[in-house]
Amino acid sequence: MQHFLVESHRLLSQQSLFQGPSVEEFELPGADLTLHKSVWVQPDGDLLCQQLVEELEWSQDKISMFGQVHDVPRLNAWYGDRNCSYSWSGIQMSPMEWTPTLSSIRQRVIELAGEEFNSVLANLYRDGSDKVDWHADDEQVLGLTPIIASVSFGASRKFRLRRKDRSLTATDIVLDSGDVLVMRGPTQQLWEHQVPRSKMVKEPRVNLTFRKVRVAA
Repeated sequence: MQHFLVESHRLLSQQSLFQGPSVEEFELPGADLTLHKSVWVQPDGDLLCQQLVEELEWSQDKISMFGQVHDVPRLNAWYGDRNCSYSWSGIQMSPMEWTPTLSSIRQRVIELAGEEFNSVLANLYRDGSDKVDWHADDEQVLGLTPIIASVSFGASRKFRLRRKDRSLTATDIVLDSGDVLVMRGPTQQLWEHQVPRSKMVKEPRVNLTFRKVRVAA
């Protein structure tokens, strides 16, 4: 394992032989990441950002930390198939019905990732002051090796990853409007991620994280 500490996180990038977005993969031990660049080209990405901001039913949840209640520093919305309830950090979420816009985006993401996603957590970062802290999408209802497809519309933001055991330096991936990052395998078990604050970002970003929630028969 020692060589992992010395080996740099080289980026393996290749342009698809077919028409479509370029694909980038990352040499990160214990992580399986594929970045599909510009799945939605401009101006489509920014137009979809505006459309989602206006159409989705956003809410600002509250979270308890160290005995105090705080507003979550972003807005959220949970959509999905019937019975696809979800909870994180003590927040219970019941799915709203798919909108036509979300259904169209979901179908494109299913084609890219090869996974039948049944739900999506939408995050609205109103500007660079909104963020999400270190976490992993490792809830039991997602299974041991979930496939998570993260779609970005609007402002570009840094997506920062680090090993849970802190054995490697954190890695930044810039996610631009129209990009789709697919995380597979043991990524959620071994790695965690965040979207840090950025004073330079003045525009909104909508992030759609498609998931497959295990539903009891």
